[in-house]
Parts: sequence; C-alpha cells; structure tokens
Amino acid sequence: MATKILTDATFDSEIKNSTTPILVDFWAEWCGPCKMVAPILEQISNEHSGKITIAKLNVDENPKTAQALGITSIPTMNVYKAGQLVKTIVGAKPKPAPARGLRFGNEKLTVICFS
Repeated sequence: MATKILTDATFDSEIKNSTTPILVDFWAEWCGPCKMVAPILEQISNEHSGKITIAKLNVDENPKTAQALGITSIPTMNVYKAGQLVKTIVGAKPKPAPARGLRFGNEKLTVICFS
C-alpha cells in the first residue's frame, strides 16, 4: 500500500475517516533522520497492507497542523485509532524497531514501545 500524503486541509478528515489505524509521519525535506525513517515506514505499509495506513505530513508545507498538535521535533510519528491519538514516537529508531513497535491481532492495533 502506498504512503498517503496529508495536508493541513486533509488531515482532520483523513484521521476521522480512516477505517484502519493510521500512523502519521511528521517530517521535512531537510531532516536527515526523517529520510532514514521513510523506507522503514514504507516497508511497514507494504507488510501490513489493510491493517494500518502510513501517512506523511510535511511540517514546512503544512505548519498549521503541526503547530496545533504541538509537534516540535521531527521525525514525530503519531498513531491514531478511531480518530484518537494512541501513541507518539519522537525520533528515528533502528530499522527493526518500528516493525516490532506495531502488533496486529484480531484486527485490533496494540502499540508497544519502539525502543
């Protein structure tokens, strides 16, 4: 499944209307650690297609949403389920960590520690 691109205009509706848990990667083009996280998130998206949606929001192009959510460091990854924030992960992690950080069972998302 391809990564979904969010904007200030689409963020609220995408979070509210997502039929799966959604992990939003808050990033910027100039952010080195953000570039390290991107392929890991794409891999998670492909491996868990239909169970989780991976989305990205560029904080430079969409500052309103980032400010409203208090995003002060990037990369920040927020996980939403049924429109509610259930987990925030700040910073880049080693490659295996994000994959271990999400578990799927009986179509319910349980988010565990990413470290």
